[in-house]
Order: sequence, then structure tokens, then C-alpha cells
Amino acid sequence: MSTNTTSPESTATPLLDLQALVVAVRRRRRLWCTMALLGFLAGAAVAVLMPPPPSAMTKVLVTHAEDQPNDTGTLIRTDVALLQTTRIADAALKALKSPEKPGDFMKDYRGTGLTNNLLQIDVTGDTDAQAVARAKALADAFVADHVQRMKAIAQAESKALIDQRNRTRDELAAVNKQISDRSTAGDTTGAASLESLYARRAELNSRISDFDQRAADARTGTPQVIAGTQIVDAPSAVRHSLPKAAATDAAIGMVLGLFLGLALAAVGVVVADRPVLRRDIAANLGASVIAELPRRSGRSWQRRRTRLARERLTTSLARTARGSAEPLSLLELGCARSTGAIALNVARALAADGPVTVVDGLPGGQLSGRGQKPGDPTVVSGEQAANVPDQGRLIGVGSVAPGTAWTDLRYLGTQTVLVVRAGHGSAAWLHTVARQLADQHITVVGVVLIDPDPRDRTDGTLWDGLHIALRGHSERTARQNGTGQAKSERMPMWAARIPDSDQEVR
Repeated sequence: MSTNTTSPESTATPLLDLQALVVAVRRRRRLWCTMALLGFLAGAAVAVLMPPPPSAMTKVLVTHAEDQPNDTGTLIRTDVALLQTTRIADAALKALKSPEKPGDFMKDYRGTGLTNNLLQIDVTGDTDAQAVARAKALADAFVADHVQRMKAIAQAESKALIDQRNRTRDELAAVNKQISDRSTAGDTTGAASLESLYARRAELNSRISDFDQRAADARTGTPQVIAGTQIVDAPSAVRHSLPKAAATDAAIGMVLGLFLGLALAAVGVVVADRPVLRRDIAANLGASVIAELPRRSGRSWQRRRTRLARERLTTSLARTARGSAEPLSLLELGCARSTGAIALNVARALAADGPVTVVDGLPGGQLSGRGQKPGDPTVVSGEQAANVPDQGRLIGVGSVAPGTAWTDLRYLGTQTVLVVRAGHGSAAWLHTVARQLADQHITVVGVVLIDPDPRDRTDGTLWDGLHIALRGHSERTARQNGTGQAKSERMPMWAARIPDSDQEVR
């Protein structure tokens, strides 16, 4: 009995590949750089088009009768809350003789506790003069209210102490009357009772003295509170610097725009699931990355590096085409222009060996519709491919983008090189391409990666089987000998997910 087993992946696929995420977000730097620039411009525009209203500021020193060195700021927070009351706002409006409602006026000012005893009042107005007048009226109203409350508290405390003293004096008078009555009657039998009356009289005299002292202290503390509560920084208009405000708002806008752009890029990368690393592209297509072409650049040294990479790629593909008896095709995904240029370069390199014809299967006939230049190979459209003479070599150029006629790809070549732009196709579509090519019995020689990430250090070679080109030769040899598929074939990712019918039956 035969068995069919598939070796498990050496490493489990993580739920979120941070390396791929960082690379993909970095590749979308145009998005988040644009968002940062828009945020910068928006912040500067807000500072210019929406300047802050005229404002004034004053500082008030507030003294409390309950001040303690270890106070955590509770008293000054109470003062800030009292400043935001209709009583203070109404008193300030009356001093200004303004018909404005206290509720509306309260929206134009705020208080801030700088220390336990220092209160800052910020006020806005239609003009600097109005803002200064409002700040002075508010400070005066707050000081007057605070002094009035302190006086009321001191008077209430003093009155309570005096009332208690008077009640103690009445009790003392009763005790003195009892002592006088017993002394007049000459009652000497209750010596112990008389001693207790004398002791009670002494206690009451002490309590009366204490009440007098406390009432005097209460009245004495009020002048200190009144004198200590005052305006220490006269109301003055706050000058706003437009360049400083524009720079600050622009910096804030740039940071917010950059953060939003990075967030959008990260979410887009996760949702789109478009592989960027050569490791992921090779795994999803089931074929190794055999060459790379960096994107075009305006820098001279990078243009030279790109030209050398194109020459190496042309030489490699021409060697592959010469060593194969079957026609070779180039199938693009997201890079039709680059694929056409590669095909023409390969055809020019093969022209020394004999006639070469390029079959243009790209959407819209991008190669067959262009003007012919001296030395260019013959380019025919897909419809004219049947009229090409048998002698000579054919190089097919097609596309595996969505909407491809898969059954027509085999007529472009039974061997193919996939030319894929990094980050263009989703993982699901790469699986679809691999499956469709396998169904059409088209051998994938390898993958040419266009515009790879320059910091990508991952390996795009499939190491758990023979090289894909060698495997294609093994498959053809096996089919010619009638032995079926070569045992050394590595199943691509999409094939590993298809259940084996023999295993299911068993």
C-alpha cells in the first residue's frame, strides 16, 4: 500500500509578520509623507487664517485662613471653581456695565492655579482693551467675593464663640449666686458641696477667658486674610507671535498627519495582504526569485546599477532560452512596461543565434503597437502567432493579472519566467497564479522581482526541493518516459492546502 505524505512547514506562519509590516509601511512612505505634509500645511494655515482672539492675563495672590504647608492644592482648586460661577461673572459684568449674560461670559475666561496661593486669570475679548477691562473686573470681583466670604466666616465664628461665652457667663452667675446664698445663710454643714461650687466657678472663669481669646483671634485673622489677598500682576494684554504660533501649529499638524498616515498605511497593508519580501513572494508562488531589478532612479550611480542589473538579467534569461528546446515566455504582474523591455532585450541577445519573434500577449498590444526601431526583433500580436514560421525562436510576453485568459498562456510558451512587482499582488492572487499555471502544465523557471525593497534581507530561494528549473526538466523527462511526475517536486503553498483524495478515501 502506497502512502502520500506532505512534509509540514518548518516554521509556523505568524499571525502578524512585523518585518513584512515594517517593510510594506516603509514602501508606502509616499502616503504618510504626504499626510505629514498636509498636516504641516493645515497647521500653518490654521494659525494664519484663525488667529487667537485678543486676550489678557492677570494674577491674584489668594490667602486662606486654613493655609497649611502640606496642602495639596485643594484650596486653590476651590478658588478656580468659584471663579467659574455665575456670582463672580455677574459681579464682573455689573462692574463693566455689560448686558452680556453670565453664562456666555463664563465661556470667555478661565482660571488656573499656579501654586497653592497664586491664581492666574485668562480672559478673551473683542479687542485688547476689552480683554484687559474684563480681566480687571474679574480679578476685583473675585478678590471682593473672597474677602467678603472670609469676613463672613470670621464673623460667624466670632459670634458663635461670643454666644458660647455669654452662656458660660450666665452659668457662672448662677454658681456665684449659690455660693453667695450659702455664705449668707451661714451653712457650714455642706463643706464638700461648697468646695465643688468654688471649683466649678474657677472652671467657668477659665472657659470664659478662652472664649474671649478665641473670638479675638478670629477677628484678628480676618485683616491678615484681607490684606494678603490682592492682585499681584496687573491685567495686561497677551501678545501673540504669528510666526511662533504658525510654527507650533505646523509642527503639531505634521506630527498628527504623520501618525494618521502611518496608521492608514499599516491598516492598508494588513487588509490588502500584498507580499513584499522576496521570501513571501517565492513561498506564495512556489518558485524561487532568480533575479531582481531595482526601480528607476534619477541618481547617476543608481542608474548605472540598474543598467548592470538589466544586462545580467538579459544574459541569464538568454542562456536559459538557449538551453531549452521549449519556447520561453515572460508573464508580468503589475509591471507590463518593464516586462516588455526585458523581452525585447532578451530577443536582441538571441538574435545572433537566428531569427527571433516576440509574441505580444499583453493587454492592449503594448509591444506590437509600438513603433519598430532598427535592430528590434519582430513583434507580432497573439492573433498573428499562428502565422509565424516554424524556424526561429519564439519569446512570448503575457500577463497574469486579474482577467487573464489562462488557457491562452500555454501558446506563449510552456516555460515561463514570472516578472512580479513587489507589493502589487495579494497573497491570494499569487496562489491563484501558481495554481492556474500548474493546471496549464506551464513550468515556472523562476521569478524576477521588480522594485524590491532595498533593505530586504530575506531569502527568496526554495530550499526544500530541487531548483524549479531542474524540476521542470525532471517533469518533462518523466512524462517522456511515461513514469509520471518526479518525486522531488515541491508542492507550492496553494497545493499543500488541497486535501489528497487518496488520503481522504483511506
